[in-house]
Amino acid sequence: MTTCGRSGPRSACSIPTRTSVSPPPSRTTSPTVVARRRPPDDPLSTLTAREREVLALMAEGRTNLGIARRLWLTARTVETHASSIMTKLGLAASDEDHRRVLAVLVHPRQPPAA
Repeated sequence: MTTCGRSGPRSACSIPTRTSVSPPPSRTTSPTVVARRRPPDDPLSTLTAREREVLALMAEGRTNLGIARRLWLTARTVETHASSIMTKLGLAASDEDHRRVLAVLVHPRQPPAA
């Protein structure tokens, strides 16, 4: 008896696999393009491309869950990126300051995409 049109063991058959779905393009300015315009002493120049994407979405007022859904990440991964952003920008935890707001103030606002 043949399986999948060939003779031989079942493992010889080609089994279709799920294809990866690419996330939708971001509406923010490309982090790579933004990084090229920054002088080396700019605190944002230390951020990775993904951290700049997360920061840009924070600047839009998105929650960690909203950022995670937009970038196809887990909420925990967004939390890790946010923590790394705070560390790289030198924003220590404080009872008197809201680090997320301070981080967003460093990020230049981009006009919303149409």
